[in-house]
Amino acid sequence: MKTTLLKPEDYTRSPWKNGGGIFTDIAGAHRAGSPVKDWNSLLWRFASTPIVAPGPFSHMPGIDRLQMVVKGRGLVLKSPTQEFDEREPFTTVRFTGELEIVTALEAGPVEVVNLMARRGVAEIELVALREPGERPLSAGTHLVYAAHGDCRIRLGGENFAISHEYTLKVELTEASSLALVSGVAVLASIQLVG
Repeated sequence: MKTTLLKPEDYTRSPWKNGGGIFTDIAGAHRAGSPVKDWNSLLWRFASTPIVAPGPFSHMPGIDRLQMVVKGRGLVLKSPTQEFDEREPFTTVRFTGELEIVTALEAGPVEVVNLMARRGVAEIELVALREPGERPLSAGTHLVYAAHGDCRIRLGGENFAISHEYTLKVELTEASSLALVSGVAVLASIQLVG
């Protein structure tokens, strides 16, 4: 098990693909040997971003997306065929980057976290940990993000305190378990395929 504490001052900023806002990039991976780290070389990415006005989402062919509101409430994603309800914070929705989506804000601005991965390259999961308890973790990369104040977790017999908006990056070569001790955390899990 390898753990790395990622600090907010080390996060980078990048524009949304459609230029409509700014991501705070927390962690990610690109194809090895890619001359440029861009949307074409992206393997996976975990980022936060404010949504302050209704508008269209970026078109991201070949990308699977998971999203969760971590501040504010009342977000709805509308596509021509369905609606994704994120009115309550810490609700995860899954959609494809090809889907035409426009946001509706029913109660003002929100902040969301996004976990994105190139389809066929990685399996992804995004869950909120709000109640103390244990959950299994598979081999892969896991990000524990303190989205709502400080939190404490226990991982493989070790205790970790994670300050607000910090992220504990956990790289596992074999299965383990994680327990939320206190606070609220967002758990993003990435398993590369093959």
